[in-house]
Amino acid sequence: MGAAMRRIHVGNALSAFGLGFTVPYLYVYVAQVRGLGAMTAGLVLAVFAVAALIVLPFAGRAIVRRGPLPVLLAALVLAALGALSLGLAGGAASVLLSAAALGAGQAVMQPALATMIVDCSSADTRSRAFAMQFFLQNLGLGVGGLIGGHLVDTTRVSSFTLLFAIEALMFLLLVGVMATVRMPHSPRMADAPARSAKGAWKQLLGNRAMVQLCVLGFVLFFACYGQFESGLSAYGVEAAGISTSALGTALAANTLMIVVAQFAVLKLVERRRRSRVIAAVGLIWAVAWLAAGYAGLGHGSQEMATAAFVSTYALFGLGEAMLSPTVAPLVADLAPEGLAGQYNSAFALVKQLALAVGPAVGGPLGASLHAPYIVTFLLFSLSITVLALRLGRRLTAVQDRPWTGRESRVVSRGQAAAEPVTAEA
Repeated sequence: MGAAMRRIHVGNALSAFGLGFTVPYLYVYVAQVRGLGAMTAGLVLAVFAVAALIVLPFAGRAIVRRGPLPVLLAALVLAALGALSLGLAGGAASVLLSAAALGAGQAVMQPALATMIVDCSSADTRSRAFAMQFFLQNLGLGVGGLIGGHLVDTTRVSSFTLLFAIEALMFLLLVGVMATVRMPHSPRMADAPARSAKGAWKQLLGNRAMVQLCVLGFVLFFACYGQFESGLSAYGVEAAGISTSALGTALAANTLMIVVAQFAVLKLVERRRRSRVIAAVGLIWAVAWLAAGYAGLGHGSQEMATAAFVSTYALFGLGEAMLSPTVAPLVADLAPEGLAGQYNSAFALVKQLALAVGPAVGGPLGASLHAPYIVTFLLFSLSITVLALRLGRRLTAVQDRPWTGRESRVVSRGQAAAEPVTAEA
């Protein structure tokens, strides 16, 4: 890794560490510690999603026109202000405004950092760079949540103020780190003809492979991430009788699987067709939902139900580790030159939409209609496999099998080096 890529990875780790401090405790803070009630707490979580959906379409264009680094720095400052004001806010209006600022800043960070990775990597190193990003994000979230859990005290508002202040400090520290990054020049919309600038979104929607990938991405995030802390946890408690401590163990198993398996999985998927890897994830997640079905609908012991439920989260983690070096590099490879920021923002928008819809659908279903919940998301997982195989038919050979492009470049360089010798002979 070059110096720029090392700083980008440090940035990913710090931002995840800061978010891990507060995200698990946001509901408790608003509803109980500030005494604003469950309704306001639910609105705060909704504001995060709405803010992201509003700013991401503009973020993509800003990244393309100005470059990812200035956009990232602005997002970090906004997120720091939002986090600090959230820790000090006492009324419903100030809490919601602070959450909007934090949510908007957090949402813009994702495509900006992803575009920086694209700009600082080559086709040969991109999969490993995104795998490292995902590894550090999960490690940062896990460590941040663990430390934050030991700092908070629901009887003291000051402990939560300290928590949000630390999160704001992480974002400002990240501003200092990222301000030292020297980005390589890459094409921007300002470098391209005006026709390309005006038709960026039209060009994206005209890319059938990208549209299919966005549909696939929505299903991926809806069927997995959108269920972690809503439908699946509600199902585990209501149907399987899972205790809160066992639920915490399941979430830890998910993170541990990602941290332990990420680079072992990377070696397995690097020379596999991307569409087939995503299709395999759908099958793995189908097995995960079957395990969840056994936990809640089977007639085994409570210990067996708990083990099956924990394995569900671990299997989800295995699938996530397979997706991290696959999906994000594919988004980058589908983007025309100079429009990586636009494509990353569009995919982040799809992700946020899935994360907003997923809990709204899965929460009530998982809490009350147990068998239909499992069947529904089992079918969603199998649809991932179908959609991935269909996407594979639209991808070029290099997009689906990126190592073929590396091999062809090696052959071309070898032939170019041999030609002068032949001419002299």
